[in-house]
Amino acid sequence: MEHFDIAIIGSGSGNTIPGDEFADRRIALIDSGTFGGTCLNTGCIPSKMYVVPAEFASSTDQAHRLGVDLEFTGADWRSIRDRIFGRIDPISVSGRQRRREQPNLTFLDAEASFVDERTLQVGNTTISADQIVLAAGSRPRMPYVPGIDNPRWAERIVTSDQVMRVSEQPQRLIILGAGFIAAEFAHVFSALGTKVTIINRSGLMLRKEDTEISERFTREFAKVASLRMSEQVTAIDVDAGDHLVVQTVDENGVSYDYPADLVLNATGRIPNTDRLDVTAAGVEVDDDGFVIVDEHQRTSVPHIWALGDVCSHWRLKHVANAQARVVAHNLLHPEDLVSSDERFVPHAVFSNPQVASVGATERQLCQDGVDHVSFVQEYSDVAYGWALEDQGHCVKLLGEPGTGRLLGAHVIGPQASILLQSFITMMSLGIGARQMARGQYWIHPALTEVVENALLGLAERAEQAGGAN
Repeated sequence: MEHFDIAIIGSGSGNTIPGDEFADRRIALIDSGTFGGTCLNTGCIPSKMYVVPAEFASSTDQAHRLGVDLEFTGADWRSIRDRIFGRIDPISVSGRQRRREQPNLTFLDAEASFVDERTLQVGNTTISADQIVLAAGSRPRMPYVPGIDNPRWAERIVTSDQVMRVSEQPQRLIILGAGFIAAEFAHVFSALGTKVTIINRSGLMLRKEDTEISERFTREFAKVASLRMSEQVTAIDVDAGDHLVVQTVDENGVSYDYPADLVLNATGRIPNTDRLDVTAAGVEVDDDGFVIVDEHQRTSVPHIWALGDVCSHWRLKHVANAQARVVAHNLLHPEDLVSSDERFVPHAVFSNPQVASVGATERQLCQDGVDHVSFVQEYSDVAYGWALEDQGHCVKLLGEPGTGRLLGAHVIGPQASILLQSFITMMSLGIGARQMARGQYWIHPALTEVVENALLGLAERAEQAGGAN
């Protein structure tokens, strides 16, 4: 049995660990899937590369409102797809080859599972390691729906892992779910000319966002896709003409049939913990199957570490990368452990409109009994918003009475993912709303003035509330 100093399971963010500083360690890097992990191959990067052409395709209505006559005449799906993966696939291949050539690293292209706390079965090979890093990621959740796994039409029911590589753009796409995966792909396909129907059990899209944001998003997105909210999928079948049909029932018991060329299951993702058989190593997991880690990314077994989707409920690449840096440090410096700081984790939804958020929602603050003030700044009230003829987009801030300390920031509208960064900086560095607004210049008339004005509005609300107390 071959022995290693470190065994890393997963080639996504786990692949960022074995740098030059580990040259004196024998490392096993294990991955049975596509090298580079979800973000590179089936997630963040290719999906955003689809969003860019979708933005061009969906710009015609905005242009018409501004007096410019544009017309969308169609999209070359295969050209878009091949451009994207013609860039991504070589990165995956070259990354795998580079690791194969690394002198102190053995790349094992097989699925791993625990035999005991220091032993792994990797395909037909058994290895042991002093330190083990779990970075095995997640996979799409498969809901229990009769017919969803029928092999007769399996190629017509896909997940986010598969949908970007389909050979033809569907004319009719049904998306199950209404979270960020559903929102982004609905934007891409509808913009490129597909008729999109979203079916969801709840009454709102992006319901984990601040309620005001999810309500605004749902209203706006209903203009570009058919939203069938508060409906439960009961079965997937085919009709007499072998056309795929999704069957649902609403909260009043009324049944519906929706024909589709393609169904996208976007009902969420689950950690790959079960495939690792972590219980054989004594690694504890929570009720949702996530590996439990401490602030140092260490599991219940001291020499086993975890990072990314296998342990993080955030399921965000920038979180996984940060956790990988923590694990790398702690592997090298066991007497000087550092901790992950996940107080101010941002996220963004690259749909149309964009949504970005950091910190608490108002719903969370109310549930936790946290005293707070809020302020909403419309895009349409600043100069660049006038230029955009903006309708319905805003920045919503939540702050501490008196101090103006930011508790949460929520943005919906153009450039939301960029505008949010100022709020992340504020929260990370402990800068108050008025100090942030008046402690620097803001370019006029850039869209960032919506941030400045939101901060000033929040500061005033906070100061008034503080005076009242």
